[in-house]
Amino acid sequence: MAHALYTQLDGKRILVAGAGVTGAACARALAKRGSVVTIVDEKVTELDVFTIITPERVKFSNFDLLLVSPGWREDHPVVVAARTARIALINEVDLAWSLKAPGQKWLALTGTNGKTTTVELAAAMLRSGGLTAIACGNVGTTVIEVIESTEKYDYLVLELSSFQLHWLEDAEFVSSAVLNIAQDHLDWHGSFDAYAKAKLSILDKSATAILNSDDGEIVLRTTHWQGRKVFFSLDTPSPGEIGVVEELLVDRAFVADPQEAAMICELIEVTPTVPHNVSNALAAAGLARTVGVSHEDIRIAITEFAPGRHRIETVLERDGITWINDSKATNPHAASAAIMSALSVIWIAGGLAKGAEMGELVERIKSRVRVAILIGEDRELIAKELTEHAPQIEIIRVDAPAAYSKGGESNALMESVIRTAHEHAKSGDTVLLAPACASMDQFISYGDRGDRFKLAVEKVVRDGK
Repeated sequence: MAHALYTQLDGKRILVAGAGVTGAACARALAKRGSVVTIVDEKVTELDVFTIITPERVKFSNFDLLLVSPGWREDHPVVVAARTARIALINEVDLAWSLKAPGQKWLALTGTNGKTTTVELAAAMLRSGGLTAIACGNVGTTVIEVIESTEKYDYLVLELSSFQLHWLEDAEFVSSAVLNIAQDHLDWHGSFDAYAKAKLSILDKSATAILNSDDGEIVLRTTHWQGRKVFFSLDTPSPGEIGVVEELLVDRAFVADPQEAAMICELIEVTPTVPHNVSNALAAAGLARTVGVSHEDIRIAITEFAPGRHRIETVLERDGITWINDSKATNPHAASAAIMSALSVIWIAGGLAKGAEMGELVERIKSRVRVAILIGEDRELIAKELTEHAPQIEIIRVDAPAAYSKGGESNALMESVIRTAHEHAKSGDTVLLAPACASMDQFISYGDRGDRFKLAVEKVVRDGK
């Protein structure tokens, strides 16, 4: 049932915090329903016909509600002022929930890594089973944009970030999956405990939880949750679980007799067949089974599915050297998964660490890495741990050439990185962009970083320029 705050939007004076993709979509949806919308943003000055003000100009006596975009923190002066003025806060996902079509059902997924691939695979499984479904949320298309579109869906599969979950109150899910919990966004949440609690708050909105029992944090932190828990792992599943038996993915949770096991697919049909990708396929299958998609339809979706760009994406194979773009590995946990799927790695890393520590990552991957090529603002965090825990790994720092500027036409930085990697790589090596850091110090986004990597590999390695 819709929260009272969302039922009477006509005439409400609403301040939207943030003029980015989410804020803009919410502002349009609210204005369409008769709300008087103002946007507060420190950088954007124009958006459609909306009035945009800077934070210092906000007077909450002029507003009834504050809609908070997910990246805004509790300690932002605008949020603090709203709470002081006892102005109610609303958010995009709950707004979309209040406006959704009757009968539409939502599934959700969170985790530190693998979210986008898994929600897209889960949505593909639902479509394979004849259901109208779309992946949305943190995945690219906002939830409110899907609700506002002319396309009608029976099911939404939401990718939810820790920021979105922090603000979420009203939305409810048929089922949700938690893939993993590792250090990330500690600069935003303040501590790992606060981050983990935000992630696992998804369970309080869910009837069934699909949980990774290979992740100790998830197992420990869900002990007292009272809903239906279905664990998945890369081990042989017990009754009521999903897992792997020899060369098969099997379901012992959503079957008539838990003593029996139904085949989901063959291990080799999950591509790429690396551990974290198999784990993600199990999670997606669990979500799909909660809404009745058959094992056969799930298998069809798995065999036809191709992971998105910038996620363990093979760019080139030449002279026994494989060049892989995993620019989406923006934290240590994701980088570790990518590195451990290869045997001898030239590792390209660095950027903005977002408060994450690198020691555990280096300990885990030190036997796989031959050379580390480091770039970006926080590269010394990685260099320090490599020097201390893996002195056998050669460290090469590459600075941005004078010709390079963030977002500019020159690709001199990544071309310099690729030339360095090319000089050091030998047959059997994997040259892997898995930065363990965010990209915004030197690139527009992780997509921009990955695209520049691919262009540089094609120019330097393939074309020899």
